[in-house]
Amino acid sequence: MKGMGVDMLNKKSVDDINVKGKRVLVRCDFNVPLQEGKITDENRLVAALPTIKKLINDGGKVILCSHLGKPKGEPKPELSLAPVAVRLAELLGQEVKFAKDDNVVGENAKAAVAAMKDGDVVLLENTRYRAEETKNGEAFSKELASLCDVFVNDAFGTAHRAHCSNVGVTQFVDTAVVGYLMQKEIEFLGNAVNNPKRPFVAILGGSKVSSKISVIENLLDKVDTLIIGGGMAYTFLKAMGKETGKSLLEPDYIDYAKKMLDKAAEKNVKMLIPVDNVVATEFNNDAPFKTVGQDIEEGYLGLDIGEETCKLYADAIKDAKTVVWNGPMGVFEMSNFAAGTIAIAKALSEIDATTIIGGGDSAAAVNILGFGDKMTHISTGGGASLEFLEGKELPGVAAANDK
Repeated sequence: MKGMGVDMLNKKSVDDINVKGKRVLVRCDFNVPLQEGKITDENRLVAALPTIKKLINDGGKVILCSHLGKPKGEPKPELSLAPVAVRLAELLGQEVKFAKDDNVVGENAKAAVAAMKDGDVVLLENTRYRAEETKNGEAFSKELASLCDVFVNDAFGTAHRAHCSNVGVTQFVDTAVVGYLMQKEIEFLGNAVNNPKRPFVAILGGSKVSSKISVIENLLDKVDTLIIGGGMAYTFLKAMGKETGKSLLEPDYIDYAKKMLDKAAEKNVKMLIPVDNVVATEFNNDAPFKTVGQDIEEGYLGLDIGEETCKLYADAIKDAKTVVWNGPMGVFEMSNFAAGTIAIAKALSEIDATTIIGGGDSAAAVNILGFGDKMTHISTGGGASLEFLEGKELPGVAAANDK
């Protein structure tokens, strides 16, 4: 995959096209949590509204599509987008006609689109009801394209995957652009990585070094400070010759961790590893816990960064002008091991800088802890934002190819 160049950042958006009287297919990310048919978190619906409203106001015939969950190519009533149509209609203040076809582009969809007037909205059924969706099959891509004159991709959460509804369809339409949400993601993540205001600090947490290899490599070429926390820290501590007890460890990556520590030193990048750790005898919020230094004794496992590390990391963040954070500092779902993640979120909320949260667990943590509104940008895509930070070109972004 070629590196992310400037062309990735200069995509045509919904502001660059005239949609009056045209059929516009919009790939949204309506992959929302449902419980007994009720949406329990509607952030993704709200995030999609600016693009949808813009297209309605410009007189487009707006056809929305999205996946929901993993039906694996089979219609599953509990993964239908029907509840999304109902809630969207309330949020938009107008009818959203739901085209209930198990094959997504069926008689209902075709009839609903044929009957549309300018400014109308139709929502198609879950694109993953079709097995070809995740395989980027040509037939389904053509069917989706047959419904529209213009394609808008506003689903950053799936931008790192090449599917029919975000990549395949673009082969068969004349105009393919990005929506406001996608544009914002490209702008924030792209500028942070390619043209950051300095000092530029990256904070990486989460459980595994293996899942962040390319991110670490790419960021060491760009940042002034790299902060490591979470389960992945113990592989780095082991590489420094420390004892890690029964903490999460990836033995195959110890040499790699050593190389990264050396690379940081060569490049004059400050690489911060925990100086103290909160440890317990088992992975359980009720287990007895204590704080130790960099060595973790036999029978204990590290579950969070300690108080000294929290201070060290908050200090490193204090003067930053750009911060990217991906991955929690500890097991933040357990109250006894959430202090490190809270300390980072708090430090970020207090600085005058561009603060970007790279989706996934960090986004959940920031929102749960109530710091969401203090961040410059919270990415809607965990996997996609990670690949962006690796410097990869995302298929879903590349496909909006300025036709």
